[in-house]
Amino acid sequence: MPELPEVEVTRLGISDKLVGARIAGVAIHSAKFRAMVPAGLAQVLTGQTIQSVMRRGKYLILTSPAGSLLLHLGMTGHLRLVSGGSEPGAHDHFDLLLGSGLMLRMNDVRRFGSLCWTSHDPLQHKLLKAIGPEPLTGALTGEYLFRKSRGKKVFLQRFLMDSTVVAGIGNIYAAESLFRCRILPETPAGTLSLSDSSRLSEAVKETLASSIAAGHSTMDFTVAEEKLAYFPQKLYVYGREGKPCRECGGAIRRGRIGNRSTFFCPACQL
Repeated sequence: MPELPEVEVTRLGISDKLVGARIAGVAIHSAKFRAMVPAGLAQVLTGQTIQSVMRRGKYLILTSPAGSLLLHLGMTGHLRLVSGGSEPGAHDHFDLLLGSGLMLRMNDVRRFGSLCWTSHDPLQHKLLKAIGPEPLTGALTGEYLFRKSRGKKVFLQRFLMDSTVVAGIGNIYAAESLFRCRILPETPAGTLSLSDSSRLSEAVKETLASSIAAGHSTMDFTVAEEKLAYFPQKLYVYGREGKPCRECGGAIRRGRIGNRSTFFCPACQL
């Protein structure tokens, strides 16, 4: 599932072609995602100029004078830039035709993504308003995590995945951040010390930043659909059950937190 790094790498990969571009047309091949595509969206967008491409949590925001398009990639969504007139494939659901002749195409096999429109401040939209601080800004600090975790019995991995606490962190990067700061995922959030919280905030920032840097240097959003995939990552624990820890050589273990898997090194994470 695309998490903050994948969404940020997407933003970085498409912004140069989109910002300042005029929208010459819109094609909706399937109106049903997680929610129905708003009626009349094509009429509203056509003729607009894209002013910026922003990210909030796992959402991309394309702004224009008339309003903002909010895109969520769901579990399997991708955006890519293709030549105008390219025939859509089975899982291509939305095309934004640009005046340059390029099209921004949304592909989503499982249709868990979404397209929403607002003519008001996008950051005040109901989907974005309650999202917590962006982890790569100064708003995420040890003091903030310490304060938010007081009295919380929820396991730390679930705490990090709560979008009202921190923006954009899912299962993968929560597990990787906890490994980086050597804390077990089943640690109750309320037991964190201020020192632990500071180490965790730095681990989150380092984990996300390194993943974004790796993706930005390797991703090409103009490749054909069948070749497009998210960037390879050097994961330390996630998905590595039974494999040797890259730090100590011990076996990585898999656990369950609710209905989600978690991965950890019992030797390195105490």
